[in-house]
Amino acid sequence: MTPPAPKSLIPRFFALIPCAGQGTRAIGDSVKTAGLPKQYQPIAGAPMVMHTLKAFAEVSRIASCLVVVAPGDAFFEGQAPAGMEIAPCGGDSRAASVLNGLGQLAASGAEADDWVLVHDAARCLITSALIDQLIDACHSDPVGGLLAQPVPDTLKQGQDGRVVETVSREEKWQAQTPQMFRLGALTQALKMAVTLGEAVTDEASAMEAAGLSPKLVRGSAHNFKVTYPEDFVLAEALIKSRTPAKPRVRKAAAPKTAQKVLSDDASHEPN
Repeated sequence: MTPPAPKSLIPRFFALIPCAGQGTRAIGDSVKTAGLPKQYQPIAGAPMVMHTLKAFAEVSRIASCLVVVAPGDAFFEGQAPAGMEIAPCGGDSRAASVLNGLGQLAASGAEADDWVLVHDAARCLITSALIDQLIDACHSDPVGGLLAQPVPDTLKQGQDGRVVETVSREEKWQAQTPQMFRLGALTQALKMAVTLGEAVTDEASAMEAAGLSPKLVRGSAHNFKVTYPEDFVLAEALIKSRTPAKPRVRKAAAPKTAQKVLSDDASHEPN
C-alpha cells in the first residue's frame, strides 16, 4: 500500500475558475461567434477565458489552476493551457460550480487550510499584479478577502422603472474577483448557504452568511466583468492598449562617401 503524501505545513494557493455559464446577457451584435458561451468569445485575438488564464499562469505562487466547465463542454480538448486542470463538474449555478470545484481540489490533494482564489472567467482584464496584491493582503488574514472598488456614483433605489430613493454610497463597495478564502471554510460556508436557502451571488456572501467579515482589498476599475454586448468593445480596446507598440525601425543613413557621390552627381545635373 502506498503511503499518503505528507501534508504541506505551509498553506498553498490554488485558483478556481468557474467557466460553466452561458452569459446570455452578453449576447448581442458585439458577440462574434454565435452559439459560443461568452467566456469563449474572441477578444483581441483569443478566447476571453484565455486572457483570464494567462494572468493566473503568470503568478508563481499559484500551485495550480482548476477550470470548472459544464459536463460535455469540449472547448478545452486539445488546447488546455499548461498547468491548468479542466474539470467537467459545473453545476446549475455559480455556487454549485464552485462547490463542485472545491471538492475536486480536495480530492486532488488540496488541504482545508489551503487558500483558493475564485475568479470569474469573464473578468478577462485581471492582471497578475492584482492577483499578487490580493494574496499579499489576505494570506495572513483569519478570514480572507476579495478585490473590490468603492462605489463612485450616486445610487438610486428603483421600482417599476422609477426612482423611489437615493441610497448613500458611503462605505459601499462593488465586489470583484478573485475572492480568496480557505478551502475548508469556503466549502462549509457554501454548503451551509445551500442548506439554509441563502442567496449566494459570490463567495464573500457565503462567508458573510456564516457570520464572517471578508477583507476588502482595493482592485481596479479595469477589472470589470464582461456582461453586456458593449463590454466586449471596451475589453478589447483595453487589452490591445496593454500590448507594447512595435518600435519603429529607422533606416540606416547612407555612408558619408555615398552621400558625397550623390551630392557630386547632383551638382553635374543640367539646369
